[in-house]
Amino acid sequence: MRGLPLMRVLGINAIYHDPSAALVVDGHVVAAAEEERFSRRKHGKRPVPFSAWELPELSMRWCLAEAGLRPQDLDAVAYGWDPALAKNAEDLGLDDPWDHLRTTYAERVPGFLASALPGIDPSIVRYVPHHVAHAASAALASPFEESSVLVLDGRGERASHLAGRYTGGHLDVLATQELPSSLGLVYESLTEHLGFLRSSDEYKVMALASYGTPAFLDDLRSVLYTTGDGGFVAEAPDWSRWAPARVDDGTWGGEHADLACSVQARLEEVLVELARWLHDRTGDRVLTMAGGIALNCVANSRIWRESGFDEVWVQPAAGDAGTSLGAAMQLAAELGDTPQPMPGAALGRQWTDDALADWLRSAAVPFSTPADLGSEVADVLAADGVVAWFDGRSEFGPRALGHRSLLAHPGHAENLERLNDVKGREQFRPVAPMVLLDQADELFSGGPVPSPYMLFVHQVDPGWRDRIPAAVHVDGTARIQTVDPRTQPRLGATIEAFRDRTGLPVVINTSLNTAGRPMVDDPRDALELFGSAPVDLLVLGPHLVRRAELFRAAT
Repeated sequence: MRGLPLMRVLGINAIYHDPSAALVVDGHVVAAAEEERFSRRKHGKRPVPFSAWELPELSMRWCLAEAGLRPQDLDAVAYGWDPALAKNAEDLGLDDPWDHLRTTYAERVPGFLASALPGIDPSIVRYVPHHVAHAASAALASPFEESSVLVLDGRGERASHLAGRYTGGHLDVLATQELPSSLGLVYESLTEHLGFLRSSDEYKVMALASYGTPAFLDDLRSVLYTTGDGGFVAEAPDWSRWAPARVDDGTWGGEHADLACSVQARLEEVLVELARWLHDRTGDRVLTMAGGIALNCVANSRIWRESGFDEVWVQPAAGDAGTSLGAAMQLAAELGDTPQPMPGAALGRQWTDDALADWLRSAAVPFSTPADLGSEVADVLAADGVVAWFDGRSEFGPRALGHRSLLAHPGHAENLERLNDVKGREQFRPVAPMVLLDQADELFSGGPVPSPYMLFVHQVDPGWRDRIPAAVHVDGTARIQTVDPRTQPRLGATIEAFRDRTGLPVVINTSLNTAGRPMVDDPRDALELFGSAPVDLLVLGPHLVRRAELFRAAT
């Protein structure tokens, strides 16, 4: 199989939700992207058995084009789910009469792939177990040569959890939890009960939890609990025992917030117990994490504080999208390559400065290219303007990390409501502070620093809460992103200039999109959002478009 000088492995996630593709060449991550960024369909597709045949065709083709490869140049394709491990849904204790379609479609992936990428050899397709793909996306992509690894999500082929240890690129599995017990499925069930979209809006439950009290925590301890052997018992109870089903009518709080808070609190307790068990078994200094549950940044911080591990590293694309990357890295390791740490989350599409200028000219949009962009953007932010920020490669994963972001002044409490209105989303949703790395410890505690991927929650220092109120959640916390000007020079310079004007080394950030739409990915997406949302300034690489000038030119 290794007839070419470099090993070229394409990874695919397609079986449930957030379809994606990733390319690893000679052990190096070259590209990774979610299908939704191309198709403009949130989450790519719904996670139903009937959609399992759909491959991430657009992101696969882009990954190959990014590397200048043809389908026939690939040495291997890694599919992040193994049909040989699957069991019937009824044997797993699941109510999903069409689940067998997933197995059928997965078995036929080589043929589907040959149709989607003409020229590819179907015989090079290899199946990587779902939770192994998650584990590899954490441990092999992390900057650590060895680590314990913890994976928790809704489900894989027959399990919902994996605990193990990676050394020398090899995984030793120490525990798994078979279905129907699943912390992820429990949280999904709660999401639906609270009136949100299942397998999509779980992050809303985490945000809502801060508005409640853990009134039902004692009851839940008899429903969700660890078993002392690295596993747990977790099946969704009848939630109406504590609160009636909620209709998403725009109101929130009360017993529904209490239920969200109680389940969130119990989830955190169980996760800490599982992490402690793993630490007791391995004695490792480092824990790496992936799976949808690893996007629960409140729980991640408790694990960091209480599990016994010195370092906790979470895959920035921890959900199923990340399994395309993990599958490719795992297969590359099995084929003899030495996987290298991912260079960061910015693994998607990018455009040259000239290409971005061409987009603006084609759209007949007036723009400038200032010598000191950071100062001009900081002036707008300091004057309480909202900035759409589009710079460099797009992020892989659900967090906007200064490549596709909406930015605003953190010192005005009303900017939280303002940004939520711009995006058309619920007012209980927080926004996140971007803070200069060298000052993060002055403002925030209770979580790791650096924290470049916005995957941990920190306590905001009481002396700063009144200074940056828009960045502070109702419980006094913030989901921070540390910004190092050495690795993000344009963004770092902007925040430094904003600090010079306001005394605040922080701006608030939320993803560059509106409710129900994927994050902006290409310049057309950015221009469409800028034209339809009340944003004052668009940063497109080194170029600036001012709303006032745009509308003046249109009259």
